[in-house]
Amino acid sequence: MARNKYPEVTVERILDAAQRLFLEKGYEQTTIQDIVDQLGGLTKGAVYHHFKSKEEILDAVGDRMFFANNPFEAVRGRTDLTGLEKLREAIRRNQADTARARITVQSIPLARNPRMLVEMIESNRRILTPYYQELLEEGNRDGSLHTAYVRELAELLPLLTSLWMLPSVFPATREEMRRKFTFLGEMLEAMGVPLFDDAIRQLVDDFFAQIPETGLE
Repeated sequence: MARNKYPEVTVERILDAAQRLFLEKGYEQTTIQDIVDQLGGLTKGAVYHHFKSKEEILDAVGDRMFFANNPFEAVRGRTDLTGLEKLREAIRRNQADTARARITVQSIPLARNPRMLVEMIESNRRILTPYYQELLEEGNRDGSLHTAYVRELAELLPLLTSLWMLPSVFPATREEMRRKFTFLGEMLEAMGVPLFDDAIRQLVDDFFAQIPETGLE
C-alpha cells in the first residue's frame, strides 16, 4: 500500500469531519463510521492509523479549537489592559466561544478514562500554566494584582478550573458547582487575585446550565 505523503492533511480532514459531526449530532451519536463516511475514500483503518479511538479524536478536536481561537494569545500583546484585565478578558473569550463550550461539555464524561485524565492534566501544565504565570507576573508588575504565589497559582488554576470543576471526576450538582466557583473566586481574591467579575460569573453560570443532568452524576 502506498504511503500517505501528506499525513497532516489527512489528520486535518479527519478533525474537520469530526468537529462538524460532533457539533451537529453530538459526540455520543457520532460513530467512527460516520466520520469515515465524510472523508471521501479514506477507510476506517486510515482513521485508526492516526487516532486510536473516538475519544482521542474528540480530545484533538478540542485542542485544535483552542489553538485556533487562543484567548491568551488574543490578549497577550494588548497595551490597553492590565495583567488582571488580560486574565479576565482571556476567561471571557474562552467562555464566550460557544462552539468550543459545546465540545467541552461533550468531553466531560471522557475524564473518567484514566489515560485521558492524565493527558488533560499534562496538557494543562504544559500549555495553560505558562500563560497564567505570564499574566500573573504582569499583574504584579503593573499593580493590578498583589500575590506572592504566582508560580503556585499558575499551576493550581488550570487544575481547579478543569479537573476539580469536572462533575465526572468530582460529582456535583449544578448548585454545588456554583458553590465551588464562588469558593474559588473568594480564595483567589484573598490571595490578591480578584479574578472573577459579574460578567465572568454569568458566563460560567451559563456554561453550567449547558451540562446535562447525566454529566453531573
